[in-house]
Amino acid sequence: MRHPHTRTTRRRAAGALTAVLLCTAGLAAPAVAAPARHPAAVPSPADGLALTPPMGFNNWNSTHCRADFNETMVKGIADLFVAKGLKDAGYQYVNLDDCWALPNRDADGKLVPDPARFPNGIKAVADYVHSKGLKLGIYTSAGFKTCNSAGFPGALGHEYSDAQQFADWGVDYLKYDNCNNLGVDAKLRYRTMRDALEATGRPIVYSICEWGENRPWEWASDVGQLWRTTGDINDSWGSMLSILKQNLPLAPYAGPGHWNDPDMLEVGNGGMTDTEYRSHFSLWSVMAAPLLIGTDLRKASPATFDILDNKEVIAVDQDPLGKQGTVVSSAGGRWVVAKEMKDGSRAVALFNESGSAQRIATTAAAVGLPDAPAYTLRDLWQHRGYNTAGTLAATVPAHGTVLLRVAADPDWAASPPAAELGLDGSPIVEAGTPATLTTAVTDLGRTSARRVSVSLTGPDGWTVRATSATTAAALATGKSLRTGWRVTAPAGTSTGSYGLTLRASYRSPAGENVTSALPLTATVALPPPTGTSYLSDLPWLSPTSGWGPVERDTSNGESAAGDGHPITLGGVGYAKGLGVHADSEVSFYTGKACEKVTADVGVDDEKGTKGTVAFEIWADGTKAASTGVLTNTQPAQPLTADVTGAQVVRLVVTDGGDGIDSDHADWANARLSC
Repeated sequence: MRHPHTRTTRRRAAGALTAVLLCTAGLAAPAVAAPARHPAAVPSPADGLALTPPMGFNNWNSTHCRADFNETMVKGIADLFVAKGLKDAGYQYVNLDDCWALPNRDADGKLVPDPARFPNGIKAVADYVHSKGLKLGIYTSAGFKTCNSAGFPGALGHEYSDAQQFADWGVDYLKYDNCNNLGVDAKLRYRTMRDALEATGRPIVYSICEWGENRPWEWASDVGQLWRTTGDINDSWGSMLSILKQNLPLAPYAGPGHWNDPDMLEVGNGGMTDTEYRSHFSLWSVMAAPLLIGTDLRKASPATFDILDNKEVIAVDQDPLGKQGTVVSSAGGRWVVAKEMKDGSRAVALFNESGSAQRIATTAAAVGLPDAPAYTLRDLWQHRGYNTAGTLAATVPAHGTVLLRVAADPDWAASPPAAELGLDGSPIVEAGTPATLTTAVTDLGRTSARRVSVSLTGPDGWTVRATSATTAAALATGKSLRTGWRVTAPAGTSTGSYGLTLRASYRSPAGENVTSALPLTATVALPPPTGTSYLSDLPWLSPTSGWGPVERDTSNGESAAGDGHPITLGGVGYAKGLGVHADSEVSFYTGKACEKVTADVGVDDEKGTKGTVAFEIWADGTKAASTGVLTNTQPAQPLTADVTGAQVVRLVVTDGGDGIDSDHADWANARLSC
């Protein structure tokens, strides 16, 4: 629950107060004496807490400290859990985040619920939530204050008193944050609250929120049921992607009763597309992550409910074996993540990190399934089943995820063959100029696809004509129907993205009719100008940034558009350039007509001594230049890339391998020569 730009500053300020406040904060002894700890009382799967990843709701991502975070909202969320079927889907916890209390304790040192927000107190809210068959969660910090700037009371020195209050109110879940901790050892702080919760005798799921700073996955399995592995998420593609990459390597530490927590869901908050939100939900599920809804369900769209209520995807997250998915491959942003399931099947995420559609492929053997004549394959977003001879493949839209469940099933022949729909190349067109595309329909099944036909449609006014066969009598395993198309956007069509749809139909050997569709994005782009141009003056194809938008001729700034500052690297100012925040990618159409990209790159001076990033320039699928990891202490680095013959050039900034905090990166004086 921190702004990613201010965590270090806030932590440093808290540490500076240590000498002054150690005595007054009551650290010499807890406010309530700690009872003797029973040596066998250690959280474990046998305790029955969080045997699968917790599912529920937390208000922070949608309301923060706004006035509409109150008793009415919390009760309304509980009502919606029941009315919308989320309770039946497995969501249990309705969790309060920061700002539920008054800034000061009462005369007895007890926490006081804010009477304006919770006029009937927390126990009344808990009773209401329990009456719906749900559970209530609450928040505090392992410091003398919580993370909110208003300074609500934290639990440091009051652990036993606060834990008993929570238990008396009927709390079922505690999120324990990390602000204003006075530099007290993290293991000590979090173990003290563990003991305090245990002393109440009430089963309370314990969520350790110390942002992964002290590697809790290595020591917290006997402390809490889940631990944050990263800094706070925000509602952006770059943030979600960075957190994903930090959490994926920690799979060996997850299991029943002890989970890696990559932070709450942003699904439905508006900063990403529905395609990106489906990826977010799919990837959190394949990572066996807690699924805590972070959007205001009172305002959620049908599409948001469709994502959050996908029971087949939820079943992947909630599988009782408790395995976190592991990375099978990730070259070129084509991720394959596989999760072993209790029934022997595998959940397989085919995730496309890049900004354009890509084919992602693997095999049943590569994801850990035994050798078999064929396999059943179920698409968990299409809710359809197929058979496959062993290949698992799909053309995945930009930032999209295909989530499969695959099994060595002796009844595979009862399902129709899987067919892969694909497109060669990237559909970028210039208005009024015909573009040539080639599509393919490939039989991946052990059985044949019969009476195969294919069509391609575009927006109204576009011309789409086939230049080769659109039908085939049959396709055997591994065989394809390839069709050429001539696609023309009308002269004068504005630049931007437009939808194409590739459709295929075929029959299984049993006569079952199968139809499938692949949504594609065609981009109308302007040809690059002749000569040398600043990239900040040119239209881009797809800008993504890990915090806030990509900025033209200023630094990244904060979360809003246009809030950047003049670009400065090593004390040198630049009038032109692009300001981004890792992880980021900005792509430009170069139409095979350009030769060179040049820039001075580095971490913007506005971040002081913080920030570590790496810069890359890609020409289509080839890395043409890179810097390695750069820090703010280094001056601007010149970077030049030969991009001759490339249709698309991508400027990529990664986080240097340590998360995205303070990673303001500048492409100063970035220029393109054509």
